Amino acid sequence: MKGGKSKAETKKPDSRLAVKKGKGTEKAKPIARPKKGAAAAKDPNKPKRPPSAFFVFMEDFRKSYKEKHPNNKSVAAVGKAAGDKWKSLTDAEKAPYISKAEKRKTDYNKTMDAYNKKLAGDTASAAADEDESEKSKSEVEDDEDDQTGEDDDDSEDD
Repeated sequence: MKGGKSKAETKKPDSRLAVKKGKGTEKAKPIARPKKGAAAAKDPNKPKRPPSAFFVFMEDFRKSYKEKHPNNKSVAAVGKAAGDKWKSLTDAEKAPYISKAEKRKTDYNKTMDAYNKKLAGDTASAAADEDESEKSKSEVEDDEDDQTGEDDDDSEDD
């Protein structure tokens, strides 16, 4: 064998370090996630989060864009044009949208505080109702023991 390598001279890479390739490899198992229905139920009365300054800008931009392009039905085209326009605006031009967004955020925080207080009040009243029902149950059981004339403490002393 001229110039060729013998089997002894060729070394196979260590199987522990080698990456297996080909059809025989197993696919990675997906991460177990809870099913969509298993998520906690959302409260429909919960206030929605306020829009960012960009989305406040989008409200105005959509109106003007639809006037200029009445035949355009693509939401993606409107979004792309709005994004390009937003990037080109100076800080001074963005200021009114930022102030509107901040105002909406303060309003949202107020409504969330009221919402959380309402939830806390509902859960506190529910907990109070449970405590009262447990108390009344124990009082009823004590009254029944007294009426039968059975008193465990007296019978042990005899």
